[in-house]
Amino acid sequence: MSDPSNDYESGELLSQYLIFHYGTTEDRMPWKFGPRLTESFPESCVRLLLEAGLRPDGRALDVGCAVGAAAYVLSRSMSAVRAVDTSQSFTAAAERIGREGRHPVDLIFSGDISRRIDVVLPVGAQPERVRFETGDAHALPEAWCDFDAVLACNLLCRMARPAAFLEQLPHLVRPGGLLLLTTPGTWLESCTPREFWIGATPERGAPLEALKAALGDDFTLEQRVDQPFCIREHLRKYQWSVAEATLWRRKT
Repeated sequence: MSDPSNDYESGELLSQYLIFHYGTTEDRMPWKFGPRLTESFPESCVRLLLEAGLRPDGRALDVGCAVGAAAYVLSRSMSAVRAVDTSQSFTAAAERIGREGRHPVDLIFSGDISRRIDVVLPVGAQPERVRFETGDAHALPEAWCDFDAVLACNLLCRMARPAAFLEQLPHLVRPGGLLLLTTPGTWLESCTPREFWIGATPERGAPLEALKAALGDDFTLEQRVDQPFCIREHLRKYQWSVAEATLWRRKT
């Protein structure tokens, strides 16, 4: 099996994710007839946590943080945010945005034709509250525990063994704390051997039912939302997807 984490070190994907996380509505989707989302995907994910009553001034963990926008949005209200991703280029870009307030990116039109723009730190973010690390979600440090909120966006179907992450969640989330998982359900054997898929086969059924089986002893499912997102590749090609977002509360 190839290592999918290597793909996330490419400059092309870094540019796509910087625009996905930090770009304006126009940057992400310039076509008026296209699927325009005025709220970025990281903003919409954090909003779900806030609407569920996320305790302000607490601690949050963003696993699979990519280039870090959700962590910075969380920093508006949380006193400390830890963010981790397997890609060193992604976490380095996230740190640069916090340090400089912006990051240059090539907005591709076609082939080698592009326009250099800067994406900027979300308004109201508190970079001093955020700490980025490169690490493996399969085995997070034992010292990481009792977070008020854990966020894992579009991570599960890109892991070799997603159950290894799910097994850590009761330790990571404090009793009464919140967990938000999102996934577009794009299960690929190049990322995850079929025997480790969370549902998504006729034998195992729907991924949500498999998540309930994996988390039900320790978490209560409070909400399920269809969460759309769009990743720009170039002016005339986009990845339009709908993630299944599930919000869970750690049982007390």
